[in-house]
Amino acid sequence: MAKVTVVLPGDLGSSETAKWRDMQRALPHLANPFLSPEFVTAMGQVRPGSRVAVIEDGDGIAGFFPFERHGGAGEAIGAWVSLCQGIVHRPGAEFDVPELLKACGLHVWEFGCLVAGQPWFQPYVTLEQQAVILDLADGYPVYEARLKERSPKFLKTTRYKERKLARDAGEVTSVFAVTADDQLRLLREWKSAQYVRSGRPDRFGQEWVVELVERLHAIDTKEFGGVLSMLYAGGKPVAGHFGLRSESVLIGWFPSYDPAWSKYSPGLIQHLRMAEAAAGMGITSVDLSIGAGYEYKDALRSRNVPVSEGIVRRRTAGAAAHWVRTAPVRRARRVILDVPFLYRMADKAMRRYGRLRSGAGR
Repeated sequence: MAKVTVVLPGDLGSSETAKWRDMQRALPHLANPFLSPEFVTAMGQVRPGSRVAVIEDGDGIAGFFPFERHGGAGEAIGAWVSLCQGIVHRPGAEFDVPELLKACGLHVWEFGCLVAGQPWFQPYVTLEQQAVILDLADGYPVYEARLKERSPKFLKTTRYKERKLARDAGEVTSVFAVTADDQLRLLREWKSAQYVRSGRPDRFGQEWVVELVERLHAIDTKEFGGVLSMLYAGGKPVAGHFGLRSESVLIGWFPSYDPAWSKYSPGLIQHLRMAEAAAGMGITSVDLSIGAGYEYKDALRSRNVPVSEGIVRRRTAGAAAHWVRTAPVRRARRVILDVPFLYRMADKAMRRYGRLRSGAGR
């Protein structure tokens, strides 16, 4: 039986953090910055229910399990914004999930973007999807050459729009890592307006998300950074993106643009410029997360990697009560995701609602 110690993220010591990073380096699929100790520590500063289970066996620390606790129910840490979740672990480690949850005081644990290579959670998966990866391991020129072979019309059109933007508005430039706070606020404003137009919940309507992003933006170390990339035309900002990076992976998180320039597709130009700059810094892949329903992700992708969502329930009364509360909603959502026609109709309805909401706001 493994020993499990539950701590606050801020209570992790330097030796534990070093072991955490060693595990990420030993298993490249765990290099995602959402699995980094820096993200977990920042979450601990903005969400009081954030915890980390330190799992030990006869050989020492076997893994770290970050989670949020809400009474006896748990979810992935930062679940509403996190795009990669799971246990960071030593190669070859094995885990008894129900026993782990019991040691954490949880009846239930929900996950939405489970990283690949976590077989102990496989019995609890309810939906499998594909995340989009831009492969920069051989450098940006090779990525672009492969993109040209796979999506020639997409690349040609995007480059044409970039040239037209330069003719109409002035020289197109990009900065990979912008430190100015006002530029981050501008991106947040664009993104919030985009959420409203599309009928989606506004992530930046939550104070803890704003604080989290600001804290992450201030971090820039060899192992981790919050990266604000901006695209300018004639010196004026037209598109941007805030994401996270580890030593090898950049995450697509909050992209947006000024809708006044939408006919030039500045968001697509921004993604290509950002990928080029990232490759120049030694980043080997850009993870754009789940691609279903996003045409631009399908056009940009080099390959896909599986991500899963699901829920672990122990055989307890608390888990049964949670099932009664949540099962009907989950079934309805699954039906919509599985039937393309229903998905399109739901998306259309949300966008119509977004337009009405935007009009009411004006």
